[in-house]
Amino acid sequence: MHSHHDHSHGHGHAQHFDTHNRSFALAVVLNVVFVAIEAVYGVLSGSLALLADAGHNLSDVLGLVMAWVASWLATQKATDRNTYGLKKSTILAALFNALFLIAAVGGIAWEAIGRFSEPAEVTGLTVIVVAGIGVIINGLTMLLFMKGQEGDLNIRGAFLHMAADTAVSVGVVVAGLVILFTGLDWIDPLVSLVIAAVIFMGTWQLLKDSLSLAVDAVPRDINPQEVLDSLKGLPGVESVHHLHIWGLSTTENALTVHLVKPDPASDDQIIEQATRMLASDFNIQHVTIQWEREASNCPTLAYC
Repeated sequence: MHSHHDHSHGHGHAQHFDTHNRSFALAVVLNVVFVAIEAVYGVLSGSLALLADAGHNLSDVLGLVMAWVASWLATQKATDRNTYGLKKSTILAALFNALFLIAAVGGIAWEAIGRFSEPAEVTGLTVIVVAGIGVIINGLTMLLFMKGQEGDLNIRGAFLHMAADTAVSVGVVVAGLVILFTGLDWIDPLVSLVIAAVIFMGTWQLLKDSLSLAVDAVPRDINPQEVLDSLKGLPGVESVHHLHIWGLSTTENALTVHLVKPDPASDDQIIEQATRMLASDFNIQHVTIQWEREASNCPTLAYC
């Protein structure tokens, strides 16, 4: 016997998208303008640190756009061919973004290493002013998502990313001040390497998470053993097997499971209880349960 309970939040997703649509639009515009400013003045001043930070902020624009598109895709209805809608496209976008950024980090690091042996003269004041603008813009963008990040991991990721960028821009300001007062131009490639390392560390986690979701692994923030124990604790359930958990998108998760429950009484109530528990405790919104009245010969009680 199969029982499917899908906590479909189509209307909720639409409201969520409407709520953050203006914030995303303003954040993208602000950051695109700043990336252009940094790129132009990075070239004019010869500052690789500014160019590296422009690359970092470009990654943030891509990240913001990805989160924005994901919010929009979540409002689209499923079709006969795309029964879960187009939610998975957000995972593929994240994977492409991660691969692109890792290649960019390699280019920044290669150029920075070359500048140690042949340092280029850098206009420190320009670096300070432009990076200072970055502190303001990144700070404002961070504030746009401060409220929404409490209940949405997607928004929280954007919030934390912009918070990190504010810190990186502060680092570039410090490098500019050191160059201005000491004339030590090698500080510029050193800061570039630090920025490249920051981008790589953030991108590496993005790459691992997107690859994991792309192959339908259990999302990183869900402990399958805790899910298994919670299902075992449901009234009347003797055992649990064929448990599968995967990400439908970067924000939604699904689960299928076989529950051995000899007595068919209160099946509907147990489904409601399980669905509420999985949604509230584990962020699993799409649940399919198959009842079994006799113990299974499954070789392992958890995954088969």
